[in-house]
Amino acid sequence: MKLALHGATGRMGLTIARLAVEAGDIQIVGAVTHPEDPALGRDVGELAGVGSLGVAAGASVPDALLGADVVIDFSLPPALPALLNAVMRAKVPVVLGTTGLTQQDIERLDAASKEIPLLWSQNMSVGVAVLAVLVREAVQRLGPAYDAEIVEIHHRRKVDSPSGTAKRLADAVVEARPEVKSLYERAGQVGPRTDEEMGVFAIRGGDVIGDHTVHLFGPGERLELTHRATNRDLFAHGALRAARWMVGRPPGRYSINDALGIT
Repeated sequence: MKLALHGATGRMGLTIARLAVEAGDIQIVGAVTHPEDPALGRDVGELAGVGSLGVAAGASVPDALLGADVVIDFSLPPALPALLNAVMRAKVPVVLGTTGLTQQDIERLDAASKEIPLLWSQNMSVGVAVLAVLVREAVQRLGPAYDAEIVEIHHRRKVDSPSGTAKRLADAVVEARPEVKSLYERAGQVGPRTDEEMGVFAIRGGDVIGDHTVHLFGPGERLELTHRATNRDLFAHGALRAARWMVGRPPGRYSINDALGIT
């Protein structure tokens, strides 16, 4: 598999580069970073600690796509339009792991997926994909007598809040109970909790990779469903697994569940 990396010099980009080399059957053919990145022009393999790959981190998306079978993106939302324009012109599948997208960004994904295979996930973890299914099932079986609340914890450098994973888990709750609405703050005299609200709260500090807990509070008992990430490699493994699955797919909008065979 010939792979291009978009957001190649970030933590996730370099982790994917390292694991791709370790896999042995993946060739990195292109790497894109921000034009003002101090790593611009450096070999992505050397940056990832796996030795020279002969692929420098550049600022041109079209150049990076030459010969690529698939693109993996872990960048920032402002870089999305240029990436989508380039992959649509080149007809290259893309796996997107960037979080913090706006509704307008998501509409761009939908438009692009009519021309190319496109997979977007706010978390590439197999465990989180399974957790979302368990949350949906638990909320459905427990019924409206149980209140759902979500708490997520991440490192102090994370820029978006709540996390994309927390939003995915909130979506899982809503899939079972469409009347539920997410609430991101409680302060002052807010009154008693309503049946329809669901708190989604973020904690930031230290170097926590990512903890997510869905609390289901019922009469006389509570259920807690938790996922804790202890190594970023798990997200990179999921992204590479998704990329392999995407090669040769017809145009369309796909999810990590599709790639993992989870329903």
